Amino acid sequence: MVWIDIKDSTPIYEQIVNQFKNLIVRGALSTDEKIPSVRNLAMELSINPNTIQKAYAELERQGYIYTVKGRGNFVSPREELMEIKKSEIMEHIEAVAVEAEKSGVDINHLIDYLRSRNKSED
Repeated sequence: MVWIDIKDSTPIYEQIVNQFKNLIVRGALSTDEKIPSVRNLAMELSINPNTIQKAYAELERQGYIYTVKGRGNFVSPREELMEIKKSEIMEHIEAVAVEAEKSGVDINHLIDYLRSRNKSED
């Protein structure tokens, strides 16, 4: 389910966060589904449990999971997560638009690119 790329310069906890976010948004993990315990995932990945705890804390902070004391961590409702993900994507698009404007790249070129990507996935 989750794996670590030791050649990736991204911190391990961020790799875990990103992978869980993708699994949740794609629906591979469903609403209210229990995710692996910190201890189990740490053993499975052969990494420090504190790293898993840091990743889970970040996922909870971002609204992707919630904790039930004494029971574990669970996936938040999918509808809410889709809104969170859309918001994150819009922030990225805004940053790209600002960078394009600063660099003199025509915004219409970016729009055409996004439209072509959307059509190629249909």
